[in-house]
Amino acid sequence: MLAERFINDSLRKCLLIREQYRPFPTIEDRNQWNQLPLNLRSFWINKGASKLNYSWPTITATQYMDYSRTGNRVHFDAASWTRREVLASLVIAECFENQGRFMDDIINGIWCICEETFWGIPGHSYMMKRQDPLPDVSDQIIELFSAETAALLAWTYYLLKTKLDGISIMVCERIQFEVKRRILDPYLQRTDFWWMGFNQEKMLNNWNSWCNSNCLAAFILLEDDPNRREAAVIKVMRSLDQYIYRLHSDGGCEEGPKYWMYAGGTIFDCLELLYGVSGGKIDVYQEPQIQQIGRYIYKAFIDDSYFVNFADSPAQVHIPAELTYRYGRRIGDERLCELGAMVQKKKQEEAIRSEFSSMFRLLPALFHYTEVEQYSGESPYIRDAWLDGIQVMVAREQEGSSKGLFLAAKGGHNDESHNHNDIGQFIIYCNGSPMIIDPGLLTYTSKSFFSERYSIWAMQSGYHNLPIVNGVHQQNGRQFRADDVEYKLEDKVASLSMNIAGAYPDSAKIKSWIRTISLIRDSSPYIEIHDNFLLNQVTDDITQILITPHPLQTQGNGSFVLQDDNHNMVIIQYNSEMYTGSIEKISLEDEVMREMWGDELYRIKLKAITPAAQGECSIKISKTELR
Repeated sequence: MLAERFINDSLRKCLLIREQYRPFPTIEDRNQWNQLPLNLRSFWINKGASKLNYSWPTITATQYMDYSRTGNRVHFDAASWTRREVLASLVIAECFENQGRFMDDIINGIWCICEETFWGIPGHSYMMKRQDPLPDVSDQIIELFSAETAALLAWTYYLLKTKLDGISIMVCERIQFEVKRRILDPYLQRTDFWWMGFNQEKMLNNWNSWCNSNCLAAFILLEDDPNRREAAVIKVMRSLDQYIYRLHSDGGCEEGPKYWMYAGGTIFDCLELLYGVSGGKIDVYQEPQIQQIGRYIYKAFIDDSYFVNFADSPAQVHIPAELTYRYGRRIGDERLCELGAMVQKKKQEEAIRSEFSSMFRLLPALFHYTEVEQYSGESPYIRDAWLDGIQVMVAREQEGSSKGLFLAAKGGHNDESHNHNDIGQFIIYCNGSPMIIDPGLLTYTSKSFFSERYSIWAMQSGYHNLPIVNGVHQQNGRQFRADDVEYKLEDKVASLSMNIAGAYPDSAKIKSWIRTISLIRDSSPYIEIHDNFLLNQVTDDITQILITPHPLQTQGNGSFVLQDDNHNMVIIQYNSEMYTGSIEKISLEDEVMREMWGDELYRIKLKAITPAAQGECSIKISKTELR
């Protein structure tokens, strides 16, 4: 998409030199900073003032080694990210106020970060050639947060260089020196980083566009040598092509909405940087795939901050408002623009903040704030969507509203990036409130990404809305997948049908398990889960699982009632002659999971009563009201 089109003899001529690249006003451009809304000015100056005379958190060797010793990655990561969050806040506060009172703290922050042995996190040290509980200073790897740090320092240099030079020329020289040796040189010299995609890697994910976007920002903000500058742009385009080529044409993000911010969102960051540094000549925004990557996020939108959360994504995601709006503006999509505007209007100043203090998210959020605030476009509440590449369907009762039932379901395979074993999984909302859910992710530890991943309960199919057959759960691996996947959309029915037998190992003894998940829009809309199974032997060891965040009331005669705190209610009905229902409480100890769902989840078990080698089972879920 990029390399064949734009790598040619005229590329260097269209690349702006560092002095000409002015994407945002620096601190000297007072008119533009002074014209920003007063609420933003007071928000950021107050935020900076709260960090005056800041005691920068210590980062110790033993904090780093905690990961290899206990698997805990929170202690080190939190201290590292806090440093960067505070530095970004101080920089923006100084740009607003321009009185110099934040400069000493900014210099302390820059110096602290430049003194760090490794800009990344312990969980990514597996990329180093020598494996040790401490990082190897001689092996300058580029991973997510080392690249993010380089970009933060580069933007700090860009915004405040004259002020920093007025205090000491060593500060900006140190930034250039550290970014060059840690990021710019290894980026040009090495092709073995797996995220670059140059060595026929089995899988690429958000690392590619996320790392590339930050490395590219560092190059175009700090690099003076036109040869190195051009080489970096070429390498970014070639690497980004490797990632985009492997994405589905539907634009779907198999990693879920949280990771769209760092997958599709950082693809957009890359494209914006390339567009800007080339004076608009590197432009692929009319490509259907690029447009679909943006549209994914409103196809996954449920209501408020709830999104369809398969894989390692929480159910609530705070998407960057301005990035969403600006992506929509680039591709001419009013729904995408409106989703961004809705988020900003709901969250006000909080909406302009993004995780890890990415300046290339923060600066455009500031300078487009008023434009986004005043925007009104087409509703992002779409009625139906089908993403055929990642095999995800969504359906709601009516276009343009979160009222009523909402259904999302998936097929796919069990080797997706940030995979859960969840073929045939579905979630159900009522009036924008979660009823039948995907639990999502737990706090990341050393188990989360390697051989022990599927020992974690939240990754197992038995804790998704799926059958357990002969005591056997689904298995991980690309060969464990859905077959005969068929999506149907009619005026009154939206449905997804698939054979999920292939997601289970042979020990489950399943010949065929056809699951059809439907939203029926009749006078009393309802959702039906219909399973038609054929087994290799007679068994009564079949259990259907449903997960909910709400306490249940047993109604008798094969039904449960769920009610949330806002009095939204659904009734779950099943054949009590075939299945007996029970409820298991799951106490939540993990901080991330508790923040999402509270103290506990509830696991409904519908267990077969009569032995059979084949049969059918239907579960009906519909709205109900207090009687």
